[in-house]
Amino acid sequence: AAEGGEEEAPVPPQKRFYRQRAHSNPLADHTLRYPPRPQDMDWASLFPAVSLTPCSPRGVLGGRVGVSLTPCPPAVALAELFPQTLALGLELRGKVAAFTRARLRALRAARPGHFGNVACVRGNAMKHLPHFFHRAQRTKHKWRIINPAMLAEYGYVLRPGGLVYTVTDVPELHQWMLQHFGEHPLFEPLPPAQLATDPLVPLLPAVTEEGQRAQRAGRPP
Repeated sequence: AAEGGEEEAPVPPQKRFYRQRAHSNPLADHTLRYPPRPQDMDWASLFPAVSLTPCSPRGVLGGRVGVSLTPCPPAVALAELFPQTLALGLELRGKVAAFTRARLRALRAARPGHFGNVACVRGNAMKHLPHFFHRAQRTKHKWRIINPAMLAEYGYVLRPGGLVYTVTDVPELHQWMLQHFGEHPLFEPLPPAQLATDPLVPLLPAVTEEGQRAQRAGRPP
């Protein structure tokens, strides 16, 4: 504590104290906390600076704002780019989630009034996604987890016109995702003109680990 009983402001975390593997097995048994139903989710504790509406049939957030769901690190960048949208990072890797929460505390202390629209939760999308969100509640969705079974679940929770963003440093995985999205009846590619004006497209390579690795290797993400 600082002199005079005042608490010291949180300092930005250092990654060397949060070493984590690049991947975590989503099929393994993890000790995770998640709500029994979407209406049981305590959103107010995650977004205390935001005035949330009472629960509606589409969920506590459904009638108020768009919800952008990403892994934790990109959520911080999305929240700053879209201050009127709540950004939730759902991250399976425990140390990555802890690092992002510590970073958010430091950012909020350094810039009061900012970053109140972003939160990070440790969770497993492949097992517990419907526990957090009602059908058609989310507007944007960015995942590395792409397979035929999960695409049907993404289509269930995304609202009509919702977007999925993907980024990877593995060319084979990129082709895999293109193939499965292209073959699924619930999804269609965006026209090039819309991609050219989308503010998230140039942002993703800079704020995701996969995009940064691709840039360092001289490959397009």
